[in-house]
Amino acid sequence: MNIDDLILISVDDHLIEPPDMFERHIPARYADQAPKVVRDSAGSDVWVFNDTVIPNIGMNAVAGRPPEEYGIDPTAFDEMRPGCWDIHERVQDMDANGLLSSLAFPSFPGFSGRLFAAAEDKDLALAVVRAYNDWHIDEWCGSYPGRHIPMALPILWDPELAAAEARRVAAKGAKSITFTENPATLGYPSFHSETWDPFWAALADTGMVLSVHLGSSGKLVTTAPDAPMDVMITLQPMNVCQAAADLLWSRVPRKFPDLKIALSEGGTGWIPYFLERVDHVYKLNRSWTGQDFGDLLPSDVFRRHFLTCYIEDTVGVTLRDSIGIDNIAWECDYPHIDSTWPTAPETFLADAGGLPDAEVRKISHENAMRWYSFDPFAVLPKAECTVGALRAKAAGRDVSVRSYDRGRHLGGGADLSRLVPTA
Repeated sequence: MNIDDLILISVDDHLIEPPDMFERHIPARYADQAPKVVRDSAGSDVWVFNDTVIPNIGMNAVAGRPPEEYGIDPTAFDEMRPGCWDIHERVQDMDANGLLSSLAFPSFPGFSGRLFAAAEDKDLALAVVRAYNDWHIDEWCGSYPGRHIPMALPILWDPELAAAEARRVAAKGAKSITFTENPATLGYPSFHSETWDPFWAALADTGMVLSVHLGSSGKLVTTAPDAPMDVMITLQPMNVCQAAADLLWSRVPRKFPDLKIALSEGGTGWIPYFLERVDHVYKLNRSWTGQDFGDLLPSDVFRRHFLTCYIEDTVGVTLRDSIGIDNIAWECDYPHIDSTWPTAPETFLADAGGLPDAEVRKISHENAMRWYSFDPFAVLPKAECTVGALRAKAAGRDVSVRSYDRGRHLGGGADLSRLVPTA
């Protein structure tokens, strides 16, 4: 396929929340208790909520920076490319990347909103979750219809409230809700408990996707306290593999046949062996473990319920038939360290360029549209949604790699004097 004819939808990007996000959405009685950004004595911008300080980790916002500046040190907003946190700048960066639409996961609350859930005052926690969801749907996504797949945070501490919030945000246009890859790790009932049934039912009824992002439990696979960082980074997809096994063998897929689950940022190359393994386990052990999938194999149930997602994965693309061509979607991961911005189309075709056009279209955007019930062409002319058309609109946009100094974007940046209070 010609690169200019590609249409790209990313089902896994990220946003750095802007400092003023709660101002128009939090109830007045909670205004003083809502999360706020302060600048600490080291010059880093940090979120403060419920006596917890959450820095903006440098590796979460590296778009446009040279690799030697990547790291886990806290950073400030004016050390980031503005597209990390400013929706108007983000869309221009998407245009320059030839990216039509994006699903953006949260940052400072944690991928599953566990920061808010940890608040002792559950009325405050509920108000903050709802305010976050309203901001994300109404402002981040609502500013540019068709360019973003609206996604909401869950209410982790109460499945009935979680179900009610799912139905509320679905009515506002949300297409997905994030969730932890292992609720038991956070002290909540596991996937095997009936406790979550009202929530699963709400998702199934509304057609929203349960997006399970690696690291959303706050605990990544590691081997030893003194192991190099490279070990943890290498093993990150194993978190998603664990979640897939946990959910697949749970009662959830069989009790809720319409539930859709996305394994976000988990890669795809491991899926064929995983499916072979679960079928083998089932055939060998079902007589004594009590598992019963009826006339189906576990691999059949997996393909019915799970969307697998990748950024760069030549092995997964090669083995696409063993995964299921209808179960694969592409990710850009802007502005994280794995992101392929601003050359996502070129990187995508390096993996998938040799596929038939029909398969390219499925992986690049059609599967995302179908799984998330998302139709950007209902509001945007399709001819204006291609890589070529979007990049033409962004002609002159600076996407060069440049260094960021403390408190100063060397290429110029947005004025944050109004947005970032100092402490």
